Amino acid sequence: MSGRGFAQRVLDVDISGIRKMFEAAGSDAVNLGLGQPDFDTPDHIRQAAIDAINERFTGYTYGAGIIELREALSQKFREENGFEVSTDGIIVTSGASEALEIAIAALVDPGDEIIISDPGFVSYNALAGFMGGKVVGVPLGEGLTMRPEDVLEKITPKTKAVIVNSPCNPTGGVLSKSDIKAYAEIADDNDITLISDEVYEHFLYEGEHVSPAKFTDNVITVNAVSKTYAMTGWRVGYTAANKEYTEQMLKVHQYVQACANSIAQKAALAAITGPQDCVYTMRDEFKRRRDFLVEGVNALGIECEPPKGAFYIFPKVENSTEVANKLVANGVVVVPGTAFGENGDGYIRMSYATSMDEIKRALQIMEKVL
Repeated sequence: MSGRGFAQRVLDVDISGIRKMFEAAGSDAVNLGLGQPDFDTPDHIRQAAIDAINERFTGYTYGAGIIELREALSQKFREENGFEVSTDGIIVTSGASEALEIAIAALVDPGDEIIISDPGFVSYNALAGFMGGKVVGVPLGEGLTMRPEDVLEKITPKTKAVIVNSPCNPTGGVLSKSDIKAYAEIADDNDITLISDEVYEHFLYEGEHVSPAKFTDNVITVNAVSKTYAMTGWRVGYTAANKEYTEQMLKVHQYVQACANSIAQKAALAAITGPQDCVYTMRDEFKRRRDFLVEGVNALGIECEPPKGAFYIFPKVENSTEVANKLVANGVVVVPGTAFGENGDGYIRMSYATSMDEIKRALQIMEKVL
């Protein structure tokens, strides 16, 4: 291996801090680190995939995705999110991960700046780095959300994009309608792009979900069926934007992916157009777990406000790395806040996308070791 030259932009990116915590834990540990619903994919969605296989729907699809799914997504955006996007403005991707990648790749040249929250979702920083971009972190404000006024102060001539994420990973914070409108105005006034990550939109316990695409065309909306329908392994996400953006993102998508999985696209179509009771059931159960976990953590003397959305809590601790390592060593996987940015120190992220029994077991261990 000596003398082999790897790309510096890859060498500069570390393995995810979330992955490191998984690998340090024992096989019987309580996993409060995983951002994955513990529910089964609903029957009607799985049946649609089985039908697709039996009907031999196993070849390439259109690069942007099957037209029926894009039509269903266009209707979903109109009815649920309050904005219009044509089927030509939608790309079906391999999860929200690829959706984020093609959005950033289409926008960012080496040296360009992307503004993100700090702490924020781990992929934003890494993907920007892979494209040669520079991340500009913004500390969180009230409600553990990124404030528009703080973003405005960070904008420079090199700023290409601002990533907004609501409900937010890792904090569970939810942006208000007024904040979303403010971000739209910032994008329009400064001729920059919003990348709006909305994968947790249906897991909302307080407030309302508002898409910035209601207020501006300078936005790429990113979403997926992964969290909403317990389909993380199916790898289906999607982008929505005007034609100017979509034409450029489609180039990246076609060369790195060709198309999303054909069978999973049929399953996603069943998810989007089928009964939504499964979504409401998960949301209500996550709220029940949220309330129990927050109460339990507060009872241990750890300060934690109930998050308004997603399925994470972000309690305050003295030293996030030390506390996370101690918990992992004793059989509870959590993620140190530093995994999400330097301003995450002093917090840990705990997921309640696991059973109530496991949450109770985690709290019992925490009571003994903290």
